[in-house]
Parts: sequence; structure tokens; C-alpha cells
Amino acid sequence: MKNLREGFTTGSCAAAAALACCLWLRDGKCPDQVCITVPEGRQYIPSIIPHDDGSCGVIKDSGDDPDITNGMEIIVKVELSETDGEMRFIAGNGVGTITEDGLKIPKGEAAINPVPRQMIEDAVRSVFGNRGAAVTVSIPGGWEIAKKTFNPRLGIVGGLSILGTSGVVRPMSEDALKESLYEELRMRAVQGAETIVFTFGNQGEEALKRICTGVPIVQVSNFVGFMLDSALELGVKKLIIGGHPGKLAKIAAGVMQTHSKYADGRREAIITQLALMGADVALLQRIQTCVTTDAIMVLVHEAGFDAVWNRIAEAAHRYCSARVRGEISIDVIVTDTSGNEIGRHMEGST
Repeated sequence: MKNLREGFTTGSCAAAAALACCLWLRDGKCPDQVCITVPEGRQYIPSIIPHDDGSCGVIKDSGDDPDITNGMEIIVKVELSETDGEMRFIAGNGVGTITEDGLKIPKGEAAINPVPRQMIEDAVRSVFGNRGAAVTVSIPGGWEIAKKTFNPRLGIVGGLSILGTSGVVRPMSEDALKESLYEELRMRAVQGAETIVFTFGNQGEEALKRICTGVPIVQVSNFVGFMLDSALELGVKKLIIGGHPGKLAKIAAGVMQTHSKYADGRREAIITQLALMGADVALLQRIQTCVTTDAIMVLVHEAGFDAVWNRIAEAAHRYCSARVRGEISIDVIVTDTSGNEIGRHMEGST
């Protein structure tokens, strides 16, 4: 098996570019390369791209991770104050601005996370000590790329975020996605939302917007267990979990990471509930051969067992409630591919 190559975060790129700017300001010549130590303790030695305005760029190298920012240039310009003072961070072209409360960075600030801010400040201070400085970070093309990220959901407008905690990008890591999901949930909790909807993707979100008008929605992707744990940690009081029966049937089988590479259990969960409802063996055998949940839904409807989706919702509720030790009130709503509600279980119902 090929050993996958690790890369470095946008935060590492920005810190390296900031250091290059400072060395250029001090020495009158832009360095070809710089060396920084990232929070994980490894050295990062990127090539530097000088710009006519005195800013410096570093090309993001994500290694073998399919990172959406791979190959983009992270550009930093450092403007020094005459006296000692604070470090100010400015969102340049393609870097977003925070517009919602509840994130790690205050509303109105550039979307540069705390660890990258500290890395950049350390780089500047290593050359100029306590001098005040304004640091502008830009990512050409970031405005368009940001539309494909979680930033619009987090209230980050105008571009990408400068991210990273370890400074290193690990190939195919789920950590970045989970961090984005957690941050959205944390933001909703800090904003005081008493009820939050969990759904799995865009289709479910569109359906639940109509069913749960005005309730904030967080997409959990396949990370059901992780997000339930996070909701418990953040003190969420009530959840509505809704979406397609393909996902909810997995949860009804006790599966808390619903990606197909980990587990399935859809047919088994549905067959179990149908058998408890008295469905004949011939129907169960036909369902056992179905490849998709949509095909199962057709057979269920034709056989007059649509009420099975209420039972799937109840079973999913049971496993989710157990995961949060009964400390969060949970409702479950099942929707079809057209966004119609076809099953439901409410907290406390029998």
C-alpha cells in the first residue's frame, strides 16, 4: 500500500509567508525559502513567491489529501507600526470575515483561526519583537472556492478561512470535516438555540426546512455518533433528527457512523420491523434482494406497510437516546426523496 504524503495547513502557509515578509522588510531582500516550526513540532520549509507590493506568497501543498485549497497561493503582507503594539489581522482578497456570534473568532474579524493567528504572530515577533503590525492575508480565487465549503453555513462571508491546529494536513483525514461540523453546532448552541435539527445532507436539509420552519439545521453527514456526543458536550436540550430512510434505517440498526465502508444494516433493520408487523416471508425475501432503500420503499408501499417508517423512527430514536444517556430530548422524522414526511417518532410517545 502506498504511503500517503502529508501536507501543511493554510495556517502554516500564512505563517511562513508572514516570516518571509518580515525578513524582506528587515534585510531588504526576499528570501527564497523560510523555515518555521509548526505546532506539531515539525519543520516546514516552503519556497517563497515575492510580489511587487512587498507581500509574500506560499503555495498550499496538501500532500496526498484531496484538500479543496491544494495548489492555491496564500499571500501575506505585513505592515509595521512605528511603536510596540498589538497584531491586527485583516481579511484580504479571498479570505472570509466572521458575521455570526458563536465561533472561535469574534464577529467582524478576519476568518483566521486562533492557532494560525498565534503562528503568524510568533513569526512576526521572531523578527520585530513587540512592534505592532497589521497582517493582511489573501487567497486569490478564495471567494469562489469558499462557496464549496462550510463557510456560508458558518456565517463566514467573502472567502476562505485560514485553518489548522497541528499545522499538518493528514491525507484522507476526517478530522477537518468533523471540526467544521462541530463548529457549526457549537455556533448554534452559543447563539442559544433550544432546538437543533440534525440531518444528513442537502436533500434532507431542504425537507426539514419545510417541516421544522425556523429551527436551525446542522448537517451531520455520516458522523451521527460524533455529533450526538458533541451535542451532549455542548448542552443542547432538544434535537430533531430527520432525513432519508436509508440513513435512518442504519441508525435503527445501531450504526452511528453511516458511511457504507463502515457498516450497513438497512435491510436488516427494515425487515425486522416488517416482520414484527406481520409481513409475509415473500415480501421480506424480496426486500432482502433490494440494492437500494428507494427500491425497498416501493415494495413497502405496494404491500401497504408504510407505517414501518414510524417503527424505523422509533428504533432510531432508541439508539440515539441511549447514546446521549437520555439527557437530550430527541424526535425523529423520516422523509422520502421528494421531501415528504413518511414517518415520525416523538420523544415520550409510545
